[in-house]
Amino acid sequence: MEKYRNLSGESGVTAFETGSDYIRVKFSGSFKVYRYSYHKAGKRHVEKMKTLAIAGKGLSTYISRYVHDLFDE
Repeated sequence: MEKYRNLSGESGVTAFETGSDYIRVKFSGSFKVYRYSYHKAGKRHVEKMKTLAIAGKGLSTYISRYVHDLFDE
C-alpha cells in the first residue's frame, strides 16, 4: 500500500492501493483495509476516489459523503 499524503493534515486515511477496478483504503486507528470496487461502489466513485488518493486530499470526506457503506464484504 502507498502512504496517503494527507495534505490537509486532518484525514482519517493513512494508506491506499489502486487496481484496475478498485481502490483499497486504510484508515487510522484500524487494522482493517476497505476495498471499494466497481461492482459495489460503482466505476464513477472508484475513479474519483483514485484521483483524490493520488492528489492526497479529500478522500476521507468523499468516502464519508458518497460511499461510506459501499465497500466489498
